[in-house]
Amino acid sequence: MKHFEKSGRFHLCCALVMLFLAGAVPAGLAQAPPAGVPPAPVPAAVAIARPTAAEVQAAERALARFLETADPEIRDLDRKYPGLISVRVPPANSATIPFLAPFFQQKHQANLEVARKGDSDVLFMGDSITDFWRNADGAFAGKPVLDKYFGDLKVANFGIAGDTTQGVLYRLQNGEGRGFSPRAVMLMIGTNNTGRNSAAEIAEGVGAVVLELQKNFPQARILLLGIFPRGAADDPVRGTIAEINSIISRLHDGERVHYLDIGAKFLDGAGNIPKDVMSDALHPSGKGYEIWAEAVNDTLRKLMK
Repeated sequence: MKHFEKSGRFHLCCALVMLFLAGAVPAGLAQAPPAGVPPAPVPAAVAIARPTAAEVQAAERALARFLETADPEIRDLDRKYPGLISVRVPPANSATIPFLAPFFQQKHQANLEVARKGDSDVLFMGDSITDFWRNADGAFAGKPVLDKYFGDLKVANFGIAGDTTQGVLYRLQNGEGRGFSPRAVMLMIGTNNTGRNSAAEIAEGVGAVVLELQKNFPQARILLLGIFPRGAADDPVRGTIAEINSIISRLHDGERVHYLDIGAKFLDGAGNIPKDVMSDALHPSGKGYEIWAEAVNDTLRKLMK
């Protein structure tokens, strides 16, 4: 019985990890950041419009005037259910609040060791799609391609499978943004936020990461990649990703930030992702990494000069 219980917990854990890597962990299992952690700054180019304190106060005064002259039924509802009729200020965007899930801490610590060595000249930052550049074999083997295209470079791969914009913000603010001075950064992040955040919120999160990278690595140029396509051609997440990419493209300034969308290179004529490019329609295979490397190699090297 004990063996069964242990085995059952193990398989449940594995299932949850796989769901997380695919951006599909049930909302009830997602962990929230500690209370009181402020959101990170966001570039104006991707910022969501939010009411000022004066605008909130004006709305509250208007509501008070309405309730004073409302029908008795409405006033009774207001008294019976305090707060039901109220001015609701949009909550802080979770995609911009630095927070790293506890089970990512081990990889974060490994990244800190790389940062402390101080000899990396290019940084790859992101989630599993970046993380798997280190895989030597298997369905998602990026290392042979990494060695072929970037073997002459000192690459710090700070991808963590399952991570989000808020996780990258936490990691940069807690050591991964110090100790070395990369000449270039290749960033792609946000696909794991799509199950929890709107396109506008995710774009803000990406923008906050870009600002943090600029602060931490003032000499580096940032190659900001559009989020890769995932799922089938008619999957609603495609529309979300297209909206995110449209917004974050505004971060391109041609100097420190260079936006590049290579997503179309992974698609066939019908807009689907071939199995030999991404077998799970999310993570690149060896062929997928080859497509990626060929698409960014020249640009990345120019940014490093």
